[in-house]
Amino acid sequence: MAKRQDIYRVLDANINRAREGLRVLEDVARFIFNDRKTTQLLRSCRHDLDQSARKIYPQLIAARDSGDDLGRTFKEPKRKDLLGLTVANFKRVEEAVRVLEEFAKLFGARQGRIFKKIRFNMYQAEKIIVLKGKYK
Repeated sequence: MAKRQDIYRVLDANINRAREGLRVLEDVARFIFNDRKTTQLLRSCRHDLDQSARKIYPQLIAARDSGDDLGRTFKEPKRKDLLGLTVANFKRVEEAVRVLEEFAKLFGARQGRIFKKIRFNMYQAEKIIVLKGKYK
């Protein structure tokens, strides 16, 4: 059976993964597409994620074990172009937030709903950004 610390470790890794992907996407929307509305949506999601994490920040840091994390040795694929970079980061955020949504339910339904809202905002932002078409 998983210990509480193990669950915090999963949450920490996925909060970091989602936050990092959101920052990349925010910069794509802001600097490449000059899309104020989508930039604000992505920024708002990043801030909502941050607010959720603040409540358990000490537990997240205590559970972190980045020195022994198996993922440190995983190779990252190259990005061939801006579209590949953008899609990869949307998928990174969507998957991480889904993990957060599921694990947060262990602490209560409210937290799960916050992450679900972020996930659906990502689906909408992905549609907007990918259909903008500045990928040539």
